[in-house]
Amino acid sequence: MELLRGEIFMESKLAKALRLKNHPVAVYRSDMLPEGAMQFREGVWGCVIAMLNTVAKKGRTAAFCRERVECIGGKAGLGLEPYPHGFIEKFISTGEGIPRPGEWYKQSPELALEFMDNIPVVPKKKYVVFRPLAEVGAEDEQPELVVFLVNPDRLSALAGLANYDTPNQDNVKLHFGAGCTQSVLYGLDAHEQGQRTCYIGLTDLSARKVIDKDILSFSIPYQRYLEMEANVEECFFKTETWEYIAKRLD
Repeated sequence: MELLRGEIFMESKLAKALRLKNHPVAVYRSDMLPEGAMQFREGVWGCVIAMLNTVAKKGRTAAFCRERVECIGGKAGLGLEPYPHGFIEKFISTGEGIPRPGEWYKQSPELALEFMDNIPVVPKKKYVVFRPLAEVGAEDEQPELVVFLVNPDRLSALAGLANYDTPNQDNVKLHFGAGCTQSVLYGLDAHEQGQRTCYIGLTDLSARKVIDKDILSFSIPYQRYLEMEANVEECFFKTETWEYIAKRLD
């Protein structure tokens, strides 16, 4: 399915069927900074997931680069650089040997290192850009990933649609990771590998502090998004079951 820039997004059948109240977010890598894009101030810590939430809610564009992302997990989760050794493996586990409490997301620093050293590595450009899907239009803004921030009803529909046209039933995965790793990096890696796998994210408890209590992310490699978009009219969205659920989404 060929990308129709500035047209296909404005009439997203999937967003309409989901009764979506926020913006699906296009993610792509670029060597150009989009005009008017929000960025973290250099040297000031900021949360990537909080920015993703702002893009989805407010319809703004955000851009991230190594020099303006102070969060170590954020840099890794955007694919800008790998986790450094020495602190993070202790911080996300026991906290032993560092001047702050551990998060206890991993039982030991050794298990934390195993996670850190095995997250995907994707090709880099200067910026990782979050942009409302409806506003993607320039030639250098080919989406690579589409991220939906949704409640359980909408998440259920997205997961169902991701399994609708395939013989296998493992097209949706949930992997451990920081919120940005779950929402961005795993999906970018699927895009790079030409895979159709979608990822549920924002089960990272630290990331959940900056989003609404009923929201999770659902990240779709762009080509898979186009396939799912093409299936909207023929699938369960036309059934009485979905109409019953949709009434509580309005």
